[in-house]
Amino acid sequence: MKKEVQNLVDKGVMLPLMEEFYTIQGEGFHKGTAAYFIRVGGCDVGCHWCDVKESWNAELHPPTAIEAIVENASKYSKTIVITGGEPLTWDMGPLTQMLKERGMQTHIETSGAYKLTGTWDWICLSPKKMKLPTEEVYKVANELKVIVFNKDDFRFAEEQAAKVNKECILYLQPEWSKREKMSPLIVDYVMQNPQWKVSLQTHKYLNIP
Repeated sequence: MKKEVQNLVDKGVMLPLMEEFYTIQGEGFHKGTAAYFIRVGGCDVGCHWCDVKESWNAELHPPTAIEAIVENASKYSKTIVITGGEPLTWDMGPLTQMLKERGMQTHIETSGAYKLTGTWDWICLSPKKMKLPTEEVYKVANELKVIVFNKDDFRFAEEQAAKVNKECILYLQPEWSKREKMSPLIVDYVMQNPQWKVSLQTHKYLNIP
């Protein structure tokens, strides 16, 4: 039985679903927008400050048929955000095709470390030093969101910004546990480098998921 299920997961018709919830998008360009989040398990990028480390091990999250995922999502919102974990660990083609057939807007939040699959209305690329994005995702990213944990992340942010397409919107976001220390530095940096914008995790200030 396990092998059959694994086959379906490999094809993207079942996915290790960690959680799904309707909330307000807290970050980046679409902040303040009501959206239905689908959090898929599985990630080996390994950010030490990750706030959902429980998403890393895909085996902890039950393989779920994408029909059931889409059915749930359709009850709440036309804006769907696929996040993780790292959703591109899996083939996103079947899920996004089904969502698009229901007339939904598909957004992804990804480190870009794996092959880009799926059909997307919005790609939020949040690159990580440990496992850099693929070349293809830089070309199509709608927003670049660099998490600022320490001062070296400003250097990394510029390195990444040099690789994205010219329409891509650039965001610097303080890592939550370092926000008091890094936010003033980000504000100063953005004022001196106005091609960047500040992104905050507004959902955490609102105390919502």
